[in-house]
Amino acid sequence: MKKYLLIIFAACAVNQLHGQSPVIIQKDAEIASMVAEVSADSMKTNIARLVSFGTRNTLSSTTNPQRGIGAARNWILNRFKSFATASGGRFTARFDTSTYKPDGKRIDSTVVLTNVVGTLKGTDPNDRRVFVISGHMDNMRSNVMDRTGIAPGANDDGSGTAAVMECARIMSRHKFPATIIFVAVCGEEQGLLGAGFMAANAKRDKWQIEAVLNNDIMGSNNSNETNIINNTRVRVFSEGLSAFELTEQKAAAIRAMGLENDGPSRQLARYVKEVGERYVDNLEVVMIYRPDRFLRGGDHLPYQQQGYAAVRITEMNENFNHQHQDVRMENGVQYGDLPEFMDYEYLRKNTAMNLSNLANLAKSPLAPQDVSIAVVALSNSTELSWKAPGGKVAGYYVLMRETTSSVWQKKIFTADTSIKLPYSKDNYFFAVQSVSAAGNEGLPVVPTVSRKR
Repeated sequence: MKKYLLIIFAACAVNQLHGQSPVIIQKDAEIASMVAEVSADSMKTNIARLVSFGTRNTLSSTTNPQRGIGAARNWILNRFKSFATASGGRFTARFDTSTYKPDGKRIDSTVVLTNVVGTLKGTDPNDRRVFVISGHMDNMRSNVMDRTGIAPGANDDGSGTAAVMECARIMSRHKFPATIIFVAVCGEEQGLLGAGFMAANAKRDKWQIEAVLNNDIMGSNNSNETNIINNTRVRVFSEGLSAFELTEQKAAAIRAMGLENDGPSRQLARYVKEVGERYVDNLEVVMIYRPDRFLRGGDHLPYQQQGYAAVRITEMNENFNHQHQDVRMENGVQYGDLPEFMDYEYLRKNTAMNLSNLANLAKSPLAPQDVSIAVVALSNSTELSWKAPGGKVAGYYVLMRETTSSVWQKKIFTADTSIKLPYSKDNYFFAVQSVSAAGNEGLPVVPTVSRKR
């Protein structure tokens, strides 16, 4: 709470000088109500069901009705379909399939790979934005090719899959201007295949994906080796810059303005931290300045490679005794990704953090257009301007942070499409975001340079 009070007071000080309205950051009552519905018991039940399939290895049986990846994906699809009635027809569910041939690496026979996709259609026909939440239903033992042995996969990634399902259960009963996609992907352990397939198709079909929240290993609170136990912090991984279409000219401009930490995914991570901590008590979202864990990868990476903003959400302290391990007792240590090592209250908080972000994004207005910072003469003030995006926009937040800060520090409201601030562009970064009448802000847009008088 102290953080947000600082933002409010700083904004008021600026606004008193320039006649702008003070920023009062409030929770959206509808979002707060949805957050309160997130149930640890609901997710515990769903994870128990996922574990009951014995294994969810991508190469496991697709025809056995009780065991294997086929049974698991059928159950997830049926759960998604059960949400459709309360949505008034706006929520639909389907399989999205592709066929992969043996690759000599992680696929030794032809496999039909199937993602389960739930779509909550936006209510505004002019709003083409899509927001994605993802978790992978597949799992593995010590050997990724072992398709028959017991593999519970409670945390990796039963936790992410349960989070996706819980968000779908709650959000399908509400209306949003933009579209939200809930996806349980397959083939993650075989090389991010399901996410790669979906991201490539989204690019081909010109989906306007604005943000991807990938949840992978987010439901346990302790680490091996260090024995740290903490369920009050969660990590969000993001790349600083996107290599997608990064031309030499664009790279030169980024270097000149010092924007190495302001790529789309890093902006999304800042947003996830601010909104998540606003709605979820006793949870700190820790930004990690890496695309993923050290030399590792996840299902958000294929989206980044297609030019989309995407982040990975993962528990603070991973326990490798319970990850990619055969279930066994060895030297008094229990190995295996078993349900008893889950912290369902921690999973509830992390899921609520996802839900609050998805809802705030999907309720936000379209982004301001042609945001620019004037550079026509040497000056210790900063002039920003932009164009209205169309649709319902109550106004705009102008964001500021010192160049050494990882997060936005000040938030200034204006109903205009330009503003002059008594702060030097030498010392601060700026961005602009649209805001709705209910206070739902969109993703920040970093200004380009304008040399027009």
